This record gives sequence, structure tokens and C-alpha cells, in this order.
Amino acid sequence: MNIEMIYYQSPLGILEIRSTGSAISDVLFINSWKGAKINEDEISLVKPKSPVMKTCIKQLDEYFAGTRTVFNIHLSQVGTVFQQTVWAELCHIPYGRTISYLELSKRIGHVKAIRAVGTANGNNSISIIVPCHRVIGHNGDLVGYGGDLWRKKWLLEHENKIANGVQTLF
Repeated sequence: MNIEMIYYQSPLGILEIRSTGSAISDVLFINSWKGAKINEDEISLVKPKSPVMKTCIKQLDEYFAGTRTVFNIHLSQVGTVFQQTVWAELCHIPYGRTISYLELSKRIGHVKAIRAVGTANGNNSISIIVPCHRVIGHNGDLVGYGGDLWRKKWLLEHENKIANGVQTLF
């Protein structure tokens, strides 16, 4: 398997994107609590080579410009059957909307597995495209995000503004 890795400058900082050649396997914020710690001045922003990586960059550009609300790209994330189920359900949360961890656990048929759902959500390695940022606490609070809570807030407000014309949520 040929792994391609590039760095992408987003409005929220640099993303590290990896592809298996035919699918996106990782989209991670660098210099976040869950991402790699890298000196951003030393990063080379190279052009993508593979078609899947080019499509990913194009779709991320459109997302950040507010013209894309659904990603249509092949993904390949390694995880257990349970994690795969959680990640697949994340992709069914509509753009500009949020659900609670409890609601997510209900949707996958494991109402008592809220903590396991939260752990699987936190292990998502394809940020933004697999929208784990759309899951919030049951009382509406922003909780848990591997890319840091300020980014989660930004993503939710960005989507809400585009979807509903609302400036701020929190």
C-alpha cells in the first residue's frame, strides 16, 4: 500500500491528510491535543498527487468556502466493527445540526453504550469529513474534541451560519 501524506492550510490551522492511494485514511489537525506536534514554519505544503487526495483537497476547499455540505469521497479508517458503526452514523448527522452522545448511542442501537460511543467518536481519525464535531453534550455543551474545543466551536458555527444564516451558537 502506497501512503501519500500532505499538509493542507485550513482556516483552523494546518491539517495532515493521509491517503492509501484509493481512499482517505486520516485528516488530523496538527498541533492539537490529538494531532502531531510540528513546527508549522517547517511544513512544506505540497500539491496532492493521487486523484483521491486531489478530490479531498477540492472538497475541503468547498467546505470551508461554504459551498459543500456533504463530502463524497472514498474513506478507509481502521477500527473495530463498533467504531465503524459509530463513524458511519456520524456521516448521517445533517450539516449544520448537532446531536448528543446519547442520541448517537440510540441511533446505533446501543443506548447504554454512551461512553463507548464517546470513545469511538474520539478515535475518529478523519476530522471534518466524518463529522465527529457535530456530537455535543446532552445539555448542549461543547465537550470533547481531539482538534481542540475552539475548533469544534468554529466548525459548528461555520456550518450553522451556512445552513441557517445564524452567526453564533455558543
